[in-house]
Amino acid sequence: MDAAHSILAFTVAAIVLTITPGIDSVMVLRSTAIGGARQGIHASIGIGLGCLVWGAAAALGLGAVLEASELAFTILKLAGAAYLVWLGARLILSPRDRLDMNDGVADADMRHALKRGFLTNLLNPKVGIFYITFLPQFVPAGANVVTFSFLLACIHVLLSIVWLGMLIAAAVPFGRFLARGAVVRTLDRITGGIFVAFGLRLALARQH
Repeated sequence: MDAAHSILAFTVAAIVLTITPGIDSVMVLRSTAIGGARQGIHASIGIGLGCLVWGAAAALGLGAVLEASELAFTILKLAGAAYLVWLGARLILSPRDRLDMNDGVADADMRHALKRGFLTNLLNPKVGIFYITFLPQFVPAGANVVTFSFLLACIHVLLSIVWLGMLIAAAVPFGRFLARGAVVRTLDRITGGIFVAFGLRLALARQH
């Protein structure tokens, strides 16, 4: 395959993987429902940045270290699982009663949404393993592996941002309903339960 066909094939495969429901979609939908489109966008940016870090690391060979080192994989896996369980437990035990429309709080929530999105992906070694095992299949012969791999990672991030943006657009019209106190509490607890489940699943994940 030449570069153009490789990019096309990767894009098709990445679209299928991107729209598969996962913790990124849950996080963005919850952020949008609670804080509106701006908070959902910040969460999406954080998710994209986390993926970019992994994409660069995989391109430069760090992903290969995770693939080869069970200790490195285990440490990062447990850190990511602990972070998800911590996030989930907080949402379950201390759900919000309402939305605070104070601008300062809103700005802080934007930063927190970005940080949550970033850390959730950064502390998930499965993202690194995904890149190190998936990207090489689409690098054409003769291409610079580092440059082309990072290009593919950027395409994946762009597709993810577009998909998450579509989820945000779909969630915004229901924002007034989703902002009700009872709905906020229920959504927090459901999201928290999903986060805990993803964290436990990550903790039990094997390297191969």
